[in-house]
Amino acid sequence: MWSRYVALGDSFTEGLMDVTDDSGRHRGWADRLAGHLAMRDPDFQYANLAIRGRTAPQVVGEQVPAALRLRPDLVTLAVGINDALRPRYDVNAAATHVENAARSLRAQGTDVVLFAFGDPSRKSRVMGRVRERILQANAATRAIAERYGCHIVDFWGCAVFDADELWDDDRLHLSPEGHRLASLAVLETLGLGDDAWRTPVSRDEPSLPQRAWGDTRWAAQHLAPWVVRRIRGRSSGDGITPKRPVLAPVALPAGMRRPGDAPTM
Repeated sequence: MWSRYVALGDSFTEGLMDVTDDSGRHRGWADRLAGHLAMRDPDFQYANLAIRGRTAPQVVGEQVPAALRLRPDLVTLAVGINDALRPRYDVNAAATHVENAARSLRAQGTDVVLFAFGDPSRKSRVMGRVRERILQANAATRAIAERYGCHIVDFWGCAVFDADELWDDDRLHLSPEGHRLASLAVLETLGLGDDAWRTPVSRDEPSLPQRAWGDTRWAAQHLAPWVVRRIRGRSSGDGITPKRPVLAPVALPAGMRRPGDAPTM
């Protein structure tokens, strides 16, 4: 069992759009996963170095060396979406960064979890323009996972994530329920859960006018600001620091106890 977990990546792993914790930072699937793991080990510790907006070279160049110094026995590395959204995208260059990270972490004896991301065309025609890029990145990630003996969480084709309630209004970040299911997906990959999270949520499809209005509102509120940041050379992660830069125990929700904890009176 793992006792030293470090999460690496971008906004997905930082936990954007999940509920906030006592520090005012978003919680996210990695925090939720850490809570599950902490229930199994009284000595469990967790760090989260992920920062929104980071690309593969930034994550591997900044976060991986810091993670190696922490000597974790488990690392999750979720990266690549921000690269695929850039006008100029080199899948081979991005994959090389992921491979270098996997090689370094595995050489230290760390178990590594990688991610194959979902089909963006299932949710958005605009995001669907990068579908082929995601396909290429996923193929490279699967090959890296096989070569270095990494676990892989594969979201491609998961119908459950078609549900609007699993996504924030920006259509890029998961909602709290989406983060909860993502944590369960990682648990299944680690052999600590089942595939019940994959069950699609029944929902009513919006009408074409509703969809068109939603697309217009999304473009004004979320797409336009993103484009402006790109033009200005800015990132949503500018000035942001990791929310959990060092390994530390995980505070469990009220009523939950670690193994060996004395019952409360």
